[in-house]
Amino acid sequence: MGTKRLWTVLAWGCVLLAIAVPIGIAARSPFLASRDPVYILGGMAGIAALALLLMQPLLAAGYLPGLSKPRERLWHRRIGTGIVLAVALHVIGLYLTSPPDALDALLLVSPTPFSVYGVIGLWSVVLTGLLVALRSRMRIAPGTWRIVHNVLAAVVVVSSVVHALMIEGTMGGWSKALLCALILGSTGVAILHLRVVKPLSRRR
Repeated sequence: MGTKRLWTVLAWGCVLLAIAVPIGIAARSPFLASRDPVYILGGMAGIAALALLLMQPLLAAGYLPGLSKPRERLWHRRIGTGIVLAVALHVIGLYLTSPPDALDALLLVSPTPFSVYGVIGLWSVVLTGLLVALRSRMRIAPGTWRIVHNVLAAVVVVSSVVHALMIEGTMGGWSKALLCALILGSTGVAILHLRVVKPLSRRR
């Protein structure tokens, strides 16, 4: 196996492992034993949405080897769609399990602090999805789009990470902390690289 191919396999293997391990630990959590299927589906959908956030900055910045630029954009859009659907399943599952609690969270009157960050993340994901779907009709300038998209991405990531870290639930402590650190780190590095380092290097 060549060095380039080996690096590609290792890079993808590490990323997929970082995504799969927290999901696997959550799926085997004893907290799920007494829960109904709808709650389990909603909870696992939320964990999947969080895990998929790791892929987005890596694809946007071209950090994953073995993909062409068109492929990176294609998978960035596909995974973005997957995140929107997973968040929708998460909210629907929690609502069907306990409508009063879900409504309190959506109305920002829930006594649980993590709910506020969850709702911020939810509406940021919804707004991002709408802007992506309506971008061509709204004729948003490329420069404006990049700024808006990056700001919304940062809000989604930070609010989602805080939301996850504040919940004592099915996700394992160390695996959740590591995943959240990777998501924050990759998002911060990608935004800094794409919006600061690259423009400066072009000017020089």
